[in-house]
Amino acid sequence: MSETRVVVCAGETSGDSLAAGLIRSVSERRPDLVFSGMGGEQMRAAGAETLIDVSELAVMGLWEVLTQYPRLRRLLRRMQRHLEETRPRLLVLVDYVEFNLRLGEHARRLGIPVLFYVSPQVWAWRQKRIHRIRRCVDAMAVLFPFEEAIYREQGIPVRYVGNPLVDRVRPPEIDLHADLRLDPATRLVGLLPGSRSGELRRHWPLLAETARCLHRLRPDLHFAVPLVSGIGAETLEALAPYRDLPISLLEGSGRAHQVMAASELVLISSGTATLEAALLRTPMIVFYRMAPLSYALFSRLIRVPHIALANIVAGKRIVPERLQRAANPEALCREALDWLDHPEKLAATRAALDQVRERLGPGGADRRVAEAALEMLDHGRLAGPS
Repeated sequence: MSETRVVVCAGETSGDSLAAGLIRSVSERRPDLVFSGMGGEQMRAAGAETLIDVSELAVMGLWEVLTQYPRLRRLLRRMQRHLEETRPRLLVLVDYVEFNLRLGEHARRLGIPVLFYVSPQVWAWRQKRIHRIRRCVDAMAVLFPFEEAIYREQGIPVRYVGNPLVDRVRPPEIDLHADLRLDPATRLVGLLPGSRSGELRRHWPLLAETARCLHRLRPDLHFAVPLVSGIGAETLEALAPYRDLPISLLEGSGRAHQVMAASELVLISSGTATLEAALLRTPMIVFYRMAPLSYALFSRLIRVPHIALANIVAGKRIVPERLQRAANPEALCREALDWLDHPEKLAATRAALDQVRERLGPGGADRRVAEAALEMLDHGRLAGPS
């Protein structure tokens, strides 16, 4: 009997985590399935063979994509050939929108059903992409309840599966103070520059200089940085010196949650991590810098008042956001001090962040998206009402 193959494509660390949860949950029900595609350590640990690692795809923004276009095109062609050679029963695309929609378009030409997991933010910017999505995918699995109506109105089969972070984000068992052998009274500030290489280049010098400013004014503070795979002390030192500061670098999985849970405040790059911090009730200052050309385009297309997912889910500004020139060491230092010097403000923010957890809904997203994938495998479409 020939094997039943499913191809899964994730282009970033967050997508790798989502894809791994889906693969594990599907495999529990169908251990005969063979998974391959594009992903990272978590997908491989879940049993998938990866032809392309997520580290090869970590770019963001118009300028970055343009400069990397020839390489991305070669990787896309590699995945297209993989579809042609293996003819899987299902293609699951996890986020990484532009690359994955091109791959989905190719899959549909080959007659391969396509499930897209995690909606692009059509409600925030580039709303016309929904017409392209209709051409490239057979069904959507979305994380937020309000997204379901958007696709249903456009006649696109859709299933609200919930957000896997609700199940995965839990306070760590080992407190970071004990792990670092710090006095329990030591005040911690987390520094999270982002996982992409471009984010690291733009954000680490900003955070290092902000930490220097904070240390000069509040020498009792200690800083903690969770490292992503492949990034070490030498990489950070080459981008911006930091070794004269009280900064602890933390390697290994689960470190970001450990930092968030133990910190009074985190300075955090905009992205999925802001939802993780919100689920841990950690006050945060959200920032982001991108190439000027990318920002010029982005700022003209954006259609929502917030860029931090924690604020978007809450429907209001719970935590501050600083973009581009407003994300500078002096401003971040000043805002951080305003929070750190006012414990009542931190407490009020923690209470407000509880709304984010409530709005993300119940757990069980891995199970629900696995059920949607199995329906696609069995029927080539979502069975029953979407």
